[in-house]
Amino acid sequence: MRDAFYLPDPEDPRRFLSTELTRGPWSPDAQHAGPPSALLGHAIERCEPRAGFQVGRVAVEILGPVPLEPLTVETRVARAGRSVELIQATLSSERGPVMTANAWRFKLADPELDLPETILPTGARPGPDHAPEPAPFPSTQAIGFHTGIEYRFVTGSFADAGPAICWIRLNYPIVAGTTPSPLERTLAAADSGNGVSAVLDWDRFLFINTDLTVTLHRQPVGEWVCLDAVTYPQPHGIGLAESVLFDEKGPLGRGTQTLLIGPR
Repeated sequence: MRDAFYLPDPEDPRRFLSTELTRGPWSPDAQHAGPPSALLGHAIERCEPRAGFQVGRVAVEILGPVPLEPLTVETRVARAGRSVELIQATLSSERGPVMTANAWRFKLADPELDLPETILPTGARPGPDHAPEPAPFPSTQAIGFHTGIEYRFVTGSFADAGPAICWIRLNYPIVAGTTPSPLERTLAAADSGNGVSAVLDWDRFLFINTDLTVTLHRQPVGEWVCLDAVTYPQPHGIGLAESVLFDEKGPLGRGTQTLLIGPR
């Protein structure tokens, strides 16, 4: 086991070596989508960074299974602007692109706007310290993303079908030698919305997300990110997983995933 999800290639700053911690729960050769989504966030934040700007939305498209192989990230500013700009990123293996992402980066108000407190998002969920120690994650893999994170269920569990409230924390950095940013932590956690709130039998059905969209009205504070998640399956084979995102101070934004549903 490595001490990070990815190791930077010393000869190419765009290239990253995938470690066993990125492995998904079902295949020994494919990654969970959380780590590569966070890797895209890592690269997006380093694409022509501008002081006083912050990413407000990231939309990740999952083009296929992400192999447990070296990955290359390409980024560019697709639409520059004084107040808002669009950044595009592509994650590729030797076989070609496996993920793409579009991110909107916004200029923060300076000074901060004098908004009425009554219209600002409020509320919280019981913190991770109020959640019991979880049962082992139901995976056939000894090492993977499930061993690279810590999760605490306030309500629900992987064994109980239905909506759930789950706190997630990274045990390792996304990229070795760096500290995970708030955006990286959020993207890594948000991709678990359909897993923590699964309503279908894991042994009978597939419910694979083809995308992940995270919209943040503020950056999370601290190491824990909370998903108040629910899954909406439909008999025609398309579903939706939606997560309200929190930290210990209150709401942060939303995460959504479109699901392909079918028999296993």
